[in-house]
Amino acid sequence: MFTASQLLDKINTHVSELQFVRTPKGLYEPIEYVLSLGGKRIRPVLMLMAYNLYKDDVSRIYGPATGIEVYHNYTLLHDDLMDRADIRRGKATVHKVWNDNTAILSGDAMLVLAYQYMADCPPEYLKKVMDVFSLTALEICEGQQMDMEFEQRSDVEEEEYIEMIRLKTAVLLAGSLKIGAILGGASSEDAERLYDFGVQIGVAFQLQDDLLDVYGDPAVFGKKIGGDILCNKKTYMLIKALERADKEQFAELNNWLTTETFDPEKKIGAVTAIYNQSGIKAICENKMREYYTRAMESLDAISVAEEKKKELKALMKHLMYREM
Repeated sequence: MFTASQLLDKINTHVSELQFVRTPKGLYEPIEYVLSLGGKRIRPVLMLMAYNLYKDDVSRIYGPATGIEVYHNYTLLHDDLMDRADIRRGKATVHKVWNDNTAILSGDAMLVLAYQYMADCPPEYLKKVMDVFSLTALEICEGQQMDMEFEQRSDVEEEEYIEMIRLKTAVLLAGSLKIGAILGGASSEDAERLYDFGVQIGVAFQLQDDLLDVYGDPAVFGKKIGGDILCNKKTYMLIKALERADKEQFAELNNWLTTETFDPEKKIGAVTAIYNQSGIKAICENKMREYYTRAMESLDAISVAEEKKKELKALMKHLMYREM
């Protein structure tokens, strides 16, 4: 069994050696740029880890693992454009280095490349793998649309939010694990349990991000806190605060949500104070633990030796309690 760090080294090396020889270079240079920015590469690592539960030679699925990473970065490229974000992983985003049209077109090319890489798998698994990948890609679009629609609503409920983050964030983790399991020859039951594990842990991770945006250490979290508050993002924290607020708190929250001119630090402080008064941090932590526990139950049910699950459990525990 490989460790997560060993698999990360392997996929990093493989991605760094990719060569795009087609022309025009203006289409492929932004792709090379995006992939060179690195990142945790958690999705291909999870795919390789799921495969490694059943088979040893992980190099046999570098193609699909590369496909999931290229796809993920394609979504980031388009997300940055939609959000008008200037920085990604400490570097200027593609639409800032080049322009909007290049970001759109190079992103489209990345989506096509992702499908090509994903199809680089044994023929007997091709349909199952592509069915999972295609559904995952479609669901991520659905999640993104829900997130965009939430921006215009003030009545988003907890169940809707959980479904949105399941689609927008969790299914890509789940799909990565399921594809790895399929390629490893896992039973359909194990593949589904790994998928469920990915969904539950993905929801927990997004809830954690919501929490860290308010209560994280900026030096460890990697960005300034309070960004979600400043842009009125409908996070789990805000939804629960609006749900639990008394009349005075509700009025104050709505005032901050509708005021267009404000002092950023004052807004962050005022909204955080309401979260503190309402016990929102503990509520979010409990919900995170609920999904984390469900994830571990799904992982426990997988029919492989307990020893083989240790590395996956260790990685999840590390990620779950990062910056906490």
